[in-house]
Amino acid sequence: MRLTRQGEYAVRCILYLSARDIGKVVNRREIAAAMEIPEQFLGKIAQQLARFGFIEIVQGAKGGYRLLVEPGKITLLDVVESAIGEIFLNDCVMNPSSCRRSPFCSIHRVWEKARKQLRDTLRGETFETLLARENCLTKDGLPGAIKTTNIRSSMRPPDEQRPADERTLPGRIILDL
Repeated sequence: MRLTRQGEYAVRCILYLSARDIGKVVNRREIAAAMEIPEQFLGKIAQQLARFGFIEIVQGAKGGYRLLVEPGKITLLDVVESAIGEIFLNDCVMNPSSCRRSPFCSIHRVWEKARKQLRDTLRGETFETLLARENCLTKDGLPGAIKTTNIRSSMRPPDEQRPADERTLPGRIILDL
């Protein structure tokens, strides 16, 4: 199984918005450039994310996207499945009646077990926990890197828990767009 670009880009968009204060409108072009998402594709993904209630699309000159849900309440599974639909590894798992062997097929049971483990893993990761770890938004030299002052303070580990070279100093920029 491979995550589609649509699913990957949806995760990148929510990750970027999660690093901002909830309710803050972030320009679409900024997100697209920072997270390396084609701008037109981002528009389509944003519609899906808005349909599921994760973001609001704000029109106008100062428009963009606004996160509506706290990052600690959004899981990777929520975002991936909002973009690509429910995760299934095989047709027989999605629709057991499509295969007359499903009720007694040992392979079917393996697919179902793998699906459950994958969904449980993705369900166990919130965007708050992802931001609390080192990630693509706080690593020098990577596209999408943002100023430490723009990252939600509740998402950053306290200075004493970070290596000395990553501690926040007033005005210090770890990464710049």
